[in-house]
Amino acid sequence: MRSAPRKLPLTALRTFEVAARRLSFKDAAEELCVSPTTVSNQIRELERDWRCKLFIRKTRAVVLTDEGRTLSAVLTRSFGEIRSAVEDRIHRSRRTVTLAVGPIFGARWMIPRLAAFKQACPRIDLVLRDSPRITDAVMMDTHLAVDWGVGDWSGLECHRLLDVTYAPVVSAALLARCGGLDDPRDLSRYPIIHQRDRSEWAAWLTEAGCPDLEWVDDTVITDTNLVMQAATDGLGVALGILPFVQPELDAGHLIKPFETRLHPQRSFYLLAKPSSERTSEVAAVMNWMLAQAAQDCG
Repeated sequence: MRSAPRKLPLTALRTFEVAARRLSFKDAAEELCVSPTTVSNQIRELERDWRCKLFIRKTRAVVLTDEGRTLSAVLTRSFGEIRSAVEDRIHRSRRTVTLAVGPIFGARWMIPRLAAFKQACPRIDLVLRDSPRITDAVMMDTHLAVDWGVGDWSGLECHRLLDVTYAPVVSAALLARCGGLDDPRDLSRYPIIHQRDRSEWAAWLTEAGCPDLEWVDDTVITDTNLVMQAATDGLGVALGILPFVQPELDAGHLIKPFETRLHPQRSFYLLAKPSSERTSEVAAVMNWMLAQAAQDCG
């Protein structure tokens, strides 16, 4: 019969929760501001004390065991409830609402609207957090979140917030250097910048009627904001995300040479926990965001 540890190792459990959520000891160390060795040692102590494996360690990755997945679900929910209790009760006078957003949505949609939000809701302290991809209610530890998908998050309310399209964008300097883009096949002369992988460009080329086009040079960049910066600096042609890239087009920093657009199946959704757990402040933020999105569509 297994004996329980003499005390609940809260620090190690918090470390495990972050490592399980990010599936990386290195990323967990960065989030917790400790060394990867510290993360590894704390998790090994948990495994030793509880006599079970929580992770399967591979050369370049870690994978949760069945026991690890069970513990991860419990801890993510528990730490989220603790955080909500602190924010909703201890800091109730500040009327804080936390919103998790990814880097592209945060930088290109939310930040430009912060002044308008503060004017519309001056008594609400809106805290923006960087968010990993959310799969279900257990992973959501903020009041609200914006994520990219098809509207099938388990245990959460999903409100369609923003549809986007993709179209090639290029700087005027690169256009002058490489020659005109009168036809999509002219892209074969240009360096191409991919976002995360090559699938989106492949889909756009199919839409444009030249699926077999080959590149003279291409680069893969994982961060969308860096993709747009690279395109603006003339390093290649990228698939711009509309409407996020519209300010650069309006300012002339980027040019959209073709009208063909790729319409992805996924959209940005506003995610919320069930209404029974919602405060008036959270409802106010939700209503404001949905109204802003409706204005964009109009």
